[in-house]
Amino acid sequence: MGFHLLAIRRASFTARQEISKFVEVPKGYLAVYVGEKQKRFVIPISYLNQPSFQDLLNQAEEEFGYNHPKGGLTIPCSEEVFQHITSSLNE
Repeated sequence: MGFHLLAIRRASFTARQEISKFVEVPKGYLAVYVGEKQKRFVIPISYLNQPSFQDLLNQAEEEFGYNHPKGGLTIPCSEEVFQHITSSLNE
C-alpha cells in the first residue's frame, strides 16, 4: 500500500509540473508556440505592437485562423527565425 501511495504522489506531482509549465505566464507576457516541435516561448506583450511581430501574427492568422492546435498562439515559422525577430526587438 505504501508503494501505491508513493506512485500516486509522484504522478500527481508530475501532473502539477506539466500543468504549471503551461499555466504560469507572468503578467505582461504571452506564451506562444513556434516551429515544428511547437517549442513554447514566453514573450512580452509589448512585442504585439511591433511591425515585424505583427507580420508573424498575420502569418499565424492565414495558416491557423483563430483555431490554434496547442490552444495557445502558434507562430508558423522556424525557431531560428522567431529568435532572430525577437532578439532584434530586444535591442
